[in-house]
Amino acid sequence: MPRASGDPKPAAAATTVAPADPLVEKVRRAALAMQRKSWEQGVLALAFLEEGDDAMVVAMAQASLIYTSKDGVAASLGGAPVDPLMLGEPLWRAAQIGKNPALRQAADAMLNWTLTRAPRAADGTIFHTGQTIWSDSFHTSPPFLAYTGHYAEALQQIDGHRRRLWSPEKKLVAHIWDESKQHCSDPAYWGGGNGWTAASLARVIRALPPERAADRAKLAGFLRELIDGCIAHQCESGLFCNVVDDPRSFEETNLAQMLAYSIYESVRGGWLPADYLPAADRMRTAARARVDENGFVQGVAGAPTFTQPGVSPEGQAFFLMMEAAHRKLMAVQRG
Repeated sequence: MPRASGDPKPAAAATTVAPADPLVEKVRRAALAMQRKSWEQGVLALAFLEEGDDAMVVAMAQASLIYTSKDGVAASLGGAPVDPLMLGEPLWRAAQIGKNPALRQAADAMLNWTLTRAPRAADGTIFHTGQTIWSDSFHTSPPFLAYTGHYAEALQQIDGHRRRLWSPEKKLVAHIWDESKQHCSDPAYWGGGNGWTAASLARVIRALPPERAADRAKLAGFLRELIDGCIAHQCESGLFCNVVDDPRSFEETNLAQMLAYSIYESVRGGWLPADYLPAADRMRTAARARVDENGFVQGVAGAPTFTQPGVSPEGQAFFLMMEAAHRKLMAVQRG
């Protein structure tokens, strides 16, 4: 199971202790109670990776082997062909530390599919489903590829998605591009898609080795523009509208969590200035206020349609990721 040198992620992921915050524990329990499809299993496993909970990472990865596609891709339960790749980083970590050889085989199979068999556009950009490219897909192959040391391929995927979906005027990412028609079939600046993009960029930057300083700077500039584009539309509550620039859409919780996670990680990593922390803190405060008595983060774009406020596994996962990133940043600031 070869790895490229310079990838710091497995050691970095284990830097946090189990949370003592009762609210975080409630959200964790509620997350584990939820039914989960492919990407939902992956992003929740990623939350445990961000927390440094190796035991849960291994358990989530091993449970994902139940639903393996004919191509050998684990966590293939519903969703688009690339959605299981959100499990990529936790699966790779689990294969390194778990005792089940099937985890190693699954990690290799997922990486092989991503590198050689995933359907692509002519320029090599991986399709989300059919011949479409989604903002969600920023969060599928790029972090996984960067985590496993395939830096050039990760950067190629980000560039391909950016060329099709990024609006330099709005500083936001559109939702869906149709390659066959060469236009955006869903041009809305969906909050979730912009959040997926921000979180992906933060982790890809984090995974790049020092010798890729120019690539890190380029991605950091993109991330900063995207965060600026979103913050320009931040509501008084600290949250954002489901369609970021459309105040007629409902006020939604998860983009705030996704951006707060991305800001905390980026300030800790040194590629975003601390000036962004007040906005992130407003997001975090607003999201924490939306956790109900049972631990469910209310008001996210709700599963299964993501068209109205509700709850979702990804909303639970990004709450945990936001809190983990905040704890790590506070630990660094305390010295």
